[in-house]
Amino acid sequence: MSATPDAWIDYRRLSEMLTRLGYPEHASGYHGLLCGTLCVEPPDEVDPRALLDAGQGPLPRPDAEGGALLQRLIEQSFETLMSAQMSFAPLLPDDEVELPLRVGALTRWCEGFLYGLASRRTIRIEALSEDVREILGDLTQFTQAGLGTEEEDEADEAAYSELVEYVRVGAQLVFMELHPRESDAGPTGGADPVTLH
Repeated sequence: MSATPDAWIDYRRLSEMLTRLGYPEHASGYHGLLCGTLCVEPPDEVDPRALLDAGQGPLPRPDAEGGALLQRLIEQSFETLMSAQMSFAPLLPDDEVELPLRVGALTRWCEGFLYGLASRRTIRIEALSEDVREILGDLTQFTQAGLGTEEEDEADEAAYSELVEYVRVGAQLVFMELHPRESDAGPTGGADPVTLH
């Protein structure tokens, strides 16, 4: 089911709900964790509430509205990751936010994505394509991303935009290899699954 415009979950909306729950990490990290998990688990087996507890003690359960929002976030993320139009985008703060904070959010998104990818099953790297191995290596490096100076300039903004675009496309390519669409699987009903351990 496609999310209607009024049901679209953006960074601000997710961040506000997670803050109410006392979630200690950034909303970008949660979205990365969810997307990494969706790479290795069917969406109907992903419990968005369980992801809230990843890496820390149990948090209060979302109310009905919060639970519905998290469920829509799964649907939205899965649909965009599956999109043949490459419409996926990581949830990150708006461009009006100071650049160092946006860079920090991007690194946390990458950390969450890699954690979600590895926490359900472990990846046998040699079974992955060279392109995906390179992407995962780059995302790991991006978790150390930072600005060279304290002052923001156009070069920093351009570099950040390039990183966001690389993460956007790279995450979707990882998803497409690990979770191929049925239409891409061929007449036998599916490609051999990648062994993750």
